Amino acid sequence: MTQTTESLQSDAEVRAARRRRPVRLGRESFNLPNLITVSRLLLAGILFALIDSGRRPLLSAALFVFAASTDFLDGWLARRHGQVTTLGRILDPFVDKIIVGGTFLFLLTPGGTGSSGVTAWMAIIVIGREMFVSSLRGFLEQQGRDFSASLIGKIKMVLQCVALTAALLSLVPELRGTALLVARDSLLWLAVAVTIWSGLVYIVRGIRLLNEPADTDG
Repeated sequence: MTQTTESLQSDAEVRAARRRRPVRLGRESFNLPNLITVSRLLLAGILFALIDSGRRPLLSAALFVFAASTDFLDGWLARRHGQVTTLGRILDPFVDKIIVGGTFLFLLTPGGTGSSGVTAWMAIIVIGREMFVSSLRGFLEQQGRDFSASLIGKIKMVLQCVALTAALLSLVPELRGTALLVARDSLLWLAVAVTIWSGLVYIVRGIRLLNEPADTDG
């Protein structure tokens, strides 16, 4: 019984030491997956400039789809080749939020080319949800709790990307028609609804984690 207690205490001390250990960004952080992540951030800047100019909306839509879809690529490469780094874990979700949140914001005033269907309320809900969940995740993981992304969060991201693609395509004069506008508005509001729902799911999950007994190391 004494050995078991000592073993549990030793495991708890190891976990506590790992949480207290400073994070260092070494040369291993400069790998292909992280370079792809950084390139996505640069693409986001080009995308926002295109949307803001109100020119070539079809190119904007294509660039958005490319930038959003490469989110899968950097994560897959990192896991495949064992190149998951602290820098990558920080940058990847940050770039995702910049691309999606920034596109929502820039579509509020698409260079006078016509309404994108995006409203200020949509942008506030999407960006507010991301800020809150990120803060909650940071707090819980600092306490040693596992608050990794869940399925509903991934579904939310996919719906947001599909809805924004439809919004960008609706700015193309040749494609702008009743069917596309109806589909665009439906997708946008569906994405907003799932965004709210996923936020509530994360809140409930966070409350449960906070109510769980703390580790024996305190």
